[in-house]
Amino acid sequence: MTLQDGRPFPLGATLDEDGVNFALFSENATGVELCLFDADGHETRLPMPVCENNIWHGFLAGGKAGQIYGYRVSGRYAPREGHRFNPAKLLLDPYAKDVIGHAHDHSNFLGDDLENPGQPDPTDSAELAPKARVPGHDDYDWEGDKAPRVPWAQTVVYEAHVRGMTMQHPDVPENLRGTYAGFAHPAVIAHLKRLGVTTVELLPVTLHADEPRLQRMNLSNYWGYNPLAMMAIESAYWSGRAGTTPLSEFRDLVKALHQAGLEVIMDVVFNHTAELDDKGPTLSMRGIDNASYYHLAGDGGYENWTGCGNTLKLSHPRMLQLMMDSLRYWVGVCHVDGFRFDLAPVLGRGPGGGYTTSAGPFAALAQDPVLAHVKLIAEPWDVGGGGYQLGHFPPGWAEWNDQYRDTLRRFWLHDGINRGQLAQRLAASSDLFGVPGRKPWASVNLITAHDGFTLADLTSYNQKHNKANGENNRDGHNENYSWNCGEEGPSEDEDVLLLRTRSRRALLATLMLAQGTPMLLAGDELAHSQGGNNNAYCQNNATSWLDWAHADADMIDFVARLIALRKACAVLVNGQWWQDTPSPDGQYDVQWLNPSGAALKSHDWDDSAARAMMLALKDGILILINGSAHQLEFRLPLGCWRVELASAEARESGLHQGEYRASPRSVTVMMTETEPAQAAGTTTQ
Repeated sequence: MTLQDGRPFPLGATLDEDGVNFALFSENATGVELCLFDADGHETRLPMPVCENNIWHGFLAGGKAGQIYGYRVSGRYAPREGHRFNPAKLLLDPYAKDVIGHAHDHSNFLGDDLENPGQPDPTDSAELAPKARVPGHDDYDWEGDKAPRVPWAQTVVYEAHVRGMTMQHPDVPENLRGTYAGFAHPAVIAHLKRLGVTTVELLPVTLHADEPRLQRMNLSNYWGYNPLAMMAIESAYWSGRAGTTPLSEFRDLVKALHQAGLEVIMDVVFNHTAELDDKGPTLSMRGIDNASYYHLAGDGGYENWTGCGNTLKLSHPRMLQLMMDSLRYWVGVCHVDGFRFDLAPVLGRGPGGGYTTSAGPFAALAQDPVLAHVKLIAEPWDVGGGGYQLGHFPPGWAEWNDQYRDTLRRFWLHDGINRGQLAQRLAASSDLFGVPGRKPWASVNLITAHDGFTLADLTSYNQKHNKANGENNRDGHNENYSWNCGEEGPSEDEDVLLLRTRSRRALLATLMLAQGTPMLLAGDELAHSQGGNNNAYCQNNATSWLDWAHADADMIDFVARLIALRKACAVLVNGQWWQDTPSPDGQYDVQWLNPSGAALKSHDWDDSAARAMMLALKDGILILINGSAHQLEFRLPLGCWRVELASAEARESGLHQGEYRASPRSVTVMMTETEPAQAAGTTTQ
């Protein structure tokens, strides 16, 4: 059996009527062997016959779909010069779309020979190595699927984990729980529709590996931020039902969500891989061409701007091509509606590590016709020098806004936040995003995310409780701006429980009633707790799985009412920056008022002891914010006001003679059927 001359494009394994074309990039290799495996695991090695522009390619006449394969790549083993070639290691195709096997914690994957440091480990890894499988022809029926194309300004994001969403859902059949099919179940979709969210953001569903360290502790990488194959779907979330595959079941999920008018955003990781640091496993890119795929330091070690041991070199044309081909694959083959990029400043880092918005990945994404319509969200920080880039992504991008998160947490749960700081965050952080080419929706406002406390834990714990992670509680954030409301952990004290409920509702109200794009963490509407674990990345158990049995029905209803109210307020979803000066017709987008009804003066903005203010929005909307621990009276502008929504339904609160007594730690939304008063400080007659 021999390979014929093949084609250098496309990369990966491509099936046609005559066989399979194999193409692999390696700039520094001296030889590449295609390794074919039969049903019994027997290996046949075939030298790739052609290297053209650093693409090694060959054509297997008569090759079929389902053929299992890998690569062995020869070259220099000189780690200090950046080269780690070792043909003893079977390597996974970076373009693999179907993968069998797992990355086990085993010495077979070591790079260095333990007995002869600096020399390649001679142990063959083929028996245990993950292997690619040639994909068949695509015959999936999309049944006229259409992308919802929700405008950015009207988007409400719901961040969720495929497994955690349904592992404990009583209305999802047991054989579907924790799977793509379980997420697509009508009961789950009905919940999402009831809430009113528009866009589901899924934690990584591309194939990942469990770090060796976690495997030794009998833990796993539950979140999935440790990518192994960027174009292969994670099979662990597949139900295994006859007639389906992991890919078809994921497509079924996307199609079902689209039919319900919901978008699907994938969380993607293009900043590092599961090969980790120089002590990590040799599984794919490290052995194919280490110096081309990874950012390396002068001594040949890995630049660790990600905190995960290595950093992908997206400034290299072929690594950039892999990223772009992967994104186009998920849009074209799976109809996804956008991507959230983990540790996204890596996209803007060049060979020297500096960040710039003119970097190749940003330019490539901006001009690509397939990706032009999809949503792009950045996690705007990594751990390298100059890695905090909030507000510094190109037009067209949205960004997770941690300053919104921390300001709102501090306002409601601590102190030290003045009204100017609060107003800035409620106005879509215009100090960060109010630049030419960017809109309010660029600020993705969040109170909680998968990384950190849940909303229930944010108001139940002063300290993180991460001992189950096996790192002696050293992992996870220390500055959470959380507050246990008087008792650490679960409580039966009615006063503590009242404080927690009020605080959670106030936080959610300011999330949904602010300019920007709100993001809700799945489970916060249920009051799901992780027992104080603020870094549950390795907890594939009831710690992370949503606790549907103890869902807070009142909180679910409250969140649904908030989102419905947001959608009804044109000034929140029109995509335009608020103007606090009158338009030609005398209308204000927003007026910032004291509880007395007077417009805020310069000294009012800086007073961090002042815990209350009003927002008078266009079209007769009034938002009363009382962040104090006491009931406060608000003098309302002229008009016939009604209470549309109150986060704290306290008996002593109420509307009387143009004044409203607002409960402690509360947000109240009032509406009028008449035009709001132009001048602040007037009262109802």
